[in-house]
Amino acid sequence: MATLHERKARAFALWAQVSGDSSLRREAKRAETAAQTTREMHINRTARASGGNTAGEDRPETQDRPAAEDGLVVERLLTRGQAAHARAVLEYVATNTPCPEPEVRLAVLMLVLRTARAGTGNLTGQDLTGWVQDDAARVLEQLVAEDWLRLPGTVADVMASRPEDPTPITVPTLLPEQPRPFKFGKNNRSRISGWAQKVAGDRKLRKKKAGAATRLLALCTAAHSRPDGCLGSLQDGGLPLDRVAAFCGVSPEHVAEHADLLVTADWLTETVTDQGQLQGQLTERALPLSALL
Repeated sequence: MATLHERKARAFALWAQVSGDSSLRREAKRAETAAQTTREMHINRTARASGGNTAGEDRPETQDRPAAEDGLVVERLLTRGQAAHARAVLEYVATNTPCPEPEVRLAVLMLVLRTARAGTGNLTGQDLTGWVQDDAARVLEQLVAEDWLRLPGTVADVMASRPEDPTPITVPTLLPEQPRPFKFGKNNRSRISGWAQKVAGDRKLRKKKAGAATRLLALCTAAHSRPDGCLGSLQDGGLPLDRVAAFCGVSPEHVAEHADLLVTADWLTETVTDQGQLQGQLTERALPLSALL
């Protein structure tokens, strides 16, 4: 289908060049966009790149490595573009969290995704306890004390709020009059937020009673994995240990113990933390949440 769109784009482009009709150039551009969208959907669905030439180019067909050696087809939650936005959010949280501890970092990540577009959103006590369990009220108090988060009432009011009557919240640094750190729309925000919720709330991580640092590591590994689930880019062959530790709010020497917990929770197949890198691979069950580096 992408190849057909590309042929259509070339045909309209040539026709527009001969006739000088600007409407045909617009049709060529639409066909180019359709080809790109179709190809991205294919990659997102199968973790394989479809072959074919882009409009106006002649080059051999290429194919990415499949998600697994047996040709496993994986339904991905995020497209490549959404995955790039998700990594941008994680990087923002790594450098803009008011307190370094893991529980605060995890809450900040979820709250940023709630308020990313307008600086405002809704929050309930159930949301908080789902993210940071028994630390929910303390974490919320810290964020309010740092003026990172503003509430219309008290922390107790938020903790008592229910889904049918959530508390409106404001993150001042994300209000429209502030410099915009993200460039994604409503639908992408919702999809990325859903992805983060699925990773942090993973059933096996809950069963293992994984703490905030372990769940942050799960988010980090999912966001920085290739289609086959291996961590890091082909060039890097892993994730820098110091950056992973900084994001998770732990020291580099403690990353290994959290990685081991992810192995026991069937999130990672195995891990190596030597030479300043975290190396490993997502398990088959975690592949749908991988972010297609």
